[in-house]
Amino acid sequence: MKVYTKKGDKGETSLLGGTRVKKSNLRIEAYGTVDELNAYLGVIRDHGKDQKTEEALVAVQHCLFTIGSELAADPEKNRMEIPHIREEDIQFLEEEIDRMTEQLPPMKFFILPGGDLTASHCQVARTICRRAERRVIELEEQQQGIPSKIIEYLNRLSDYLFTLARFFTKINKGFETPWKTRG
Repeated sequence: MKVYTKKGDKGETSLLGGTRVKKSNLRIEAYGTVDELNAYLGVIRDHGKDQKTEEALVAVQHCLFTIGSELAADPEKNRMEIPHIREEDIQFLEEEIDRMTEQLPPMKFFILPGGDLTASHCQVARTICRRAERRVIELEEQQQGIPSKIIEYLNRLSDYLFTLARFFTKINKGFETPWKTRG
């Protein structure tokens, strides 16, 4: 199977179901941003060396592929059986957040990104996740029919990535810089 098909050379691509759309289409932007996030989680996996976190990130990447397939499907024409994000996927993130939070000092201030390279990568991933969430919400507003679990999952995932940044800062003996207001 060849990687290139030449079908997208004119700036269009196909949704699951066969509908051709411009590559600038909001649906493509939404699942493209989810794909960008998934790729960035690979960077975090390559930097972090905590086995439990590695396993959790692989599970998250599988969920992001699921979200991508849901978003890539034409809601009216797709006949393929595709997986869906479930409540258990969201609960998994909450359990991971709770597991890491138990090992962290209480937050007493807003934290500036930085303090550890892996934590910084987590903060970048968090911002990509928030952008993906905004794109999916915009798609929902314009086209309806986006499963609500996708938005819930992305919202919880950004919380997970923030907590993961703090977790890596701690285990890598980095430092948290508190945000200070001027004046």
